[in-house]
Amino acid sequence: MAGIQVEQSNDHLVIRWLLSDIEIPLSDIVEVTLDDTYAGEEKTAIRIGTPYGETDRLVIRTHANTYILFTTDAANLKNKIGSFQNDVRKHQ
Repeated sequence: MAGIQVEQSNDHLVIRWLLSDIEIPLSDIVEVTLDDTYAGEEKTAIRIGTPYGETDRLVIRTHANTYILFTTDAANLKNKIGSFQNDVRKHQ
């Protein structure tokens, strides 16, 4: 099974998992944190990935939604997203 991938497309974060692509404007992201709970604390969050067999949870909070990414590579994904946000801020 393929893992979750994050990419930058202009000023959007693109989350790819299986056959899904989710685009989030980088300017809408309020916070990116790690979550050590099993299913994530936010009950209404959009969950991406499979919670079983994955050790890490990455939480992306935006003005409108919260996303929980179930992955084994949360720290790396968090760093990538932070880098994407910095790139967008530099070009504004």
